[in-house]
Amino acid sequence: MTDHGADLLIRAGAVHTLASPQAPQRALAVRGDRITAVSADPYGLDHLVTGQTEVHDLPGATVLPAFDDTHTHLIFAALGAQDVPVHQARTIPEFLDLIRQRAAATPEGEWIRTTTNWQELNLVERRMPTAAELDTATDRHPVLVKRGGHNDVVNTHALRLAGITEDTPMPPGGTIGRGADGKLDGRLIDNALHLVERLVPAPDRAQRIEGLRIATRDYAATGIGTVRDCAVAPEDHRVLRAAREAGVLSVRVRALISALGMTSATQVENLLDTMEEWRDTSDPWLSVWGVKFGLDGGLEAGATEEPYACDHSFSGMLIWEPDALVEAVEAVIRRGWRVGTHAYGDRAVRTLLDVYERVLDRNPGLPAGTLVMEHGGLAGPEQRARAVALGIPVTIQQPLLHDTAEVEEGFWGPERVARLFPARGWIDLDAQVSAGSDFPVGQFGAMRSVYGMTTRQTVIGVKGPEHAITYDEALTLHTTQAAHLTGESHLRGTLTPGRWADFTIWDQDPAHCPGDALRDLHPTHTFVGGRLIAPTGTR
Repeated sequence: MTDHGADLLIRAGAVHTLASPQAPQRALAVRGDRITAVSADPYGLDHLVTGQTEVHDLPGATVLPAFDDTHTHLIFAALGAQDVPVHQARTIPEFLDLIRQRAAATPEGEWIRTTTNWQELNLVERRMPTAAELDTATDRHPVLVKRGGHNDVVNTHALRLAGITEDTPMPPGGTIGRGADGKLDGRLIDNALHLVERLVPAPDRAQRIEGLRIATRDYAATGIGTVRDCAVAPEDHRVLRAAREAGVLSVRVRALISALGMTSATQVENLLDTMEEWRDTSDPWLSVWGVKFGLDGGLEAGATEEPYACDHSFSGMLIWEPDALVEAVEAVIRRGWRVGTHAYGDRAVRTLLDVYERVLDRNPGLPAGTLVMEHGGLAGPEQRARAVALGIPVTIQQPLLHDTAEVEEGFWGPERVARLFPARGWIDLDAQVSAGSDFPVGQFGAMRSVYGMTTRQTVIGVKGPEHAITYDEALTLHTTQAAHLTGESHLRGTLTPGRWADFTIWDQDPAHCPGDALRDLHPTHTFVGGRLIAPTGTR
């Protein structure tokens, strides 16, 4: 390559740079890992072509920036890449048979784990399996069935190993489930998860690195170039670093180190001590964004202002006492890190904004974007206005609503479910809002999220159509706004000279793709740092 040549040249029907007010371009040139030029003339960059330039002449194609998934769980996806694939089951007998098959090939006494991206209402029985049913699949192995990040079901062998009995006290912010007969049913929720999960040996390093290779390729194949992983334990981060050193990451990773399960500032201080060695942000592929807290539960335990539709004596749970959370958040910001806090129900949103307001009052001059609200599921007009006034960014996850609407209606009723993730309300207030999937609760995918935000379609029909946004608005939530959230607008989000060459190529313009087809639309190519990541010939 000459000093003025390009390594890669794309000629396309339209290159949408998302650099307002720039009109669509027709050519894009890359040198190294950066965009070096764009042109409105498809042949306007041909002077950069040398004998070493790779040229893609795609007159019918549309080029977009690679997408961010601003709230996902890559670590879960990587772990699940080699776990029992119970998300394929449609009945509890099928579910149990998959576990039984794995047990037959697993040495007695070794743990068996399942994938996490399934919903019980997708099973014919419309419920979770019980410990007793898991025992029929195997009573010679401890079994950990995970569903999302807030729920486990384990068999009797696992309960026994954990020392959980009828007399075990309920942990603060957690639930040990019981059946209608009052006996343990194997269900564990939120702060009860660690009672069993602490006993599960981590997969060896080689298995985990292979899981990350598979999972990051899967994200990239849907058009995602950067993930913000919102629950990375210290050991998970060490594995991510090893995967990075091995060269197997296909997407950029911005990690939130997990304080989930913690309830005191002292515990958080110990976590922060561990994080000191991870301050370097010079690696474009892997960096630590900050710390993740959880204020309330998920689908079954989000903290609401009004009681649940299914139980008028229950309105979810707050995992932190507000005073303790203020102290913990301040411990993080004193060390110069950012904070993302899970707040799903409307009571949790209000409480979190109270906490953040106190932190901001007590710490004047805090850099913008230091305190982020993750989800803001039931944020109503008053709390949305408060968040904007306080300068609090929010991440929303339409795929979560798409996949779980029926589950959530059982807990909250249809009116509240229709109000979840009010993208239109956030955008109309000029809020700092960006979008993701919350995999494994929602399915990841660039256009799957855009489809959901533009249609408000769910597995049980359209919910809250007044909260729909336009295609162009949805694009920005995964590109320019997402890069702003991570503090990387100077590096990513638009296809302009000097920025990283992270882009996707589509064989049709997604803007004109009909609804259901848009949901499942994947790019023909995903480039990250000027390197073709997807498609790939092998999984």
